[in-house]
Amino acid sequence: MYEQFYRSLYRIRRVEEEIAKIYPTDKIKSPVHLSIGQEAVSVGVCEALRSDDVVFGTYRGHAVYLAKGGDLKQMIAELYGKATGCAKGKGGSMHLIDTAANVMGASAVVGTTIANAIGYAYALKYQQKDSIVVSFFGDGAVDEGVFHESMNFAALKKLPIVFICENNSYAIHTHQRQRQFLTNVCDRASSYGIPAETIEDNVLQLYEKVSAAVAALRAGEPGPFFFECLTYRWKEHVGPNEDFHLGYRTQEEAQPWLDNDQVKRLAALVAVEKRQAIETEVESEIQEAFNFAEASPFPESSELFTDVFKEN
Repeated sequence: MYEQFYRSLYRIRRVEEEIAKIYPTDKIKSPVHLSIGQEAVSVGVCEALRSDDVVFGTYRGHAVYLAKGGDLKQMIAELYGKATGCAKGKGGSMHLIDTAANVMGASAVVGTTIANAIGYAYALKYQQKDSIVVSFFGDGAVDEGVFHESMNFAALKKLPIVFICENNSYAIHTHQRQRQFLTNVCDRASSYGIPAETIEDNVLQLYEKVSAAVAALRAGEPGPFFFECLTYRWKEHVGPNEDFHLGYRTQEEAQPWLDNDQVKRLAALVAVEKRQAIETEVESEIQEAFNFAEASPFPESSELFTDVFKEN
């Protein structure tokens, strides 16, 4: 089990490190919101899911896309704005999608995919399927009206959905303490009668908790479930750099999270030979994906007129 967890964590970290390295060259045509430091949330959750379970992510969605099995080549091509990208080069980093892996389309607007996830979960219940929906969102999204409407509807209809709040304490540059008079996110979910729990940055603990919730939903226990996952982004809100010079957060605040790096913690649980084999395989896959993106064509101008809603 440790090998699979480590592979997923290491793969996400290295993909994003390569994105950060390439980004200043302007080959990547999209703003990027990196998940470096937050990988454990997506990995812990997605390892608890089946292939037919469905995830809805956010614009900081590289980690969940990859953890759920999204195609890496298509992801990198999408960042490059190439026709072979997962959204034909039209969506970029903030709109990743891979329906074959049940990774539904992300959105650049805070909180919008929560309602989409609710609708999908309602459809699954109506169709009497035992697949589960997981809705990922940040701590900033709990201030949006759609969060509260969705919590109420999900509880009322007892939907097969797991809510994952990735609480990295910041909505862009504003700390949670400056945005919320009461900062206990779980209390908000509990007020709708939803079982809610806060989990520290621990990939294995999160896997165990979500596995139990998913098993309960498949066994017919009424949903939903809610987990607030405490985490921390290492890089700036958008882009590949550090931003401590801006003054809204400090290196001292970040250091405990850096020391608790889940990638390194899982690496220590894997035998050296197996770890080296995993890393070699991942590095080869990443190089192949970037080569694919480099070699892929840009969309034809005719693509401007496709995938556009039009009433007859």
